[in-house]
Amino acid sequence: MSRTAPPVRRAVRTAPLAVTALCAAALALLAVFATARGGAPFPLDTTALDWSVRHRSSPAGITAARAVTASGTGPYPYLCAVVAGLLAGRDLRHRLLAAAGALVFLLAGQAARYGLLAAAARPRPPRADWLTHASGFAFPSGHTTTSAIAAGLLIWGLVRFGRGSDALPGWLRGVLIALLVCWAVAVGLSRVYLGVHWATDVMGGWLFAATWLGLGASFIPPGRPGRPRRARKSHP
Repeated sequence: MSRTAPPVRRAVRTAPLAVTALCAAALALLAVFATARGGAPFPLDTTALDWSVRHRSSPAGITAARAVTASGTGPYPYLCAVVAGLLAGRDLRHRLLAAAGALVFLLAGQAARYGLLAAAARPRPPRADWLTHASGFAFPSGHTTTSAIAAGLLIWGLVRFGRGSDALPGWLRGVLIALLVCWAVAVGLSRVYLGVHWATDVMGGWLFAATWLGLGASFIPPGRPGRPRRARKSHP
């Protein structure tokens, strides 16, 4: 048992780095292909946009999409980062430090995304298809990236809070994590539905967020730090 344990532990530790590397490679390839084409849409992009335009006859659906897309920008993702840090800390001091760290992590991710955005310089879909305000270049989608990173931070906070406290049942934590994933996915899809992003812009946003969160996970321990155990006294 002792001979097999170290390789298993190494595999568990390197798996997140491998996934992060795959996401980063996929993001790089997608950015290169989009840039090499002069920002021209892929067949998937035009198909998704055409479908969205054909299915935007419901005012209630458009209103809902606008509400979902609005939750992925402005103060909301940054508030999510602060809440994630407050959940992750084990006492007041650590909560404040974790909240500040999560906020800096999100801001640094935004800075990196802006760099990629300027480098790719991909145009958005035709303005005639827009149903909401948008500005700047398209790849990767800002709303998609920001909401996905914010959701990832909140999941991190919930996992650490759940492991260090009996106040959050496991089933409730699972439901909340599922809702956060659905929220991040919905924000990305709403950008295509409202006509302001190509589908591959959204895919790029998810890949960027996965890469950024993976890099953060390699520096932040996943478990909630607990109190040190008292050494047991040895009896003769």
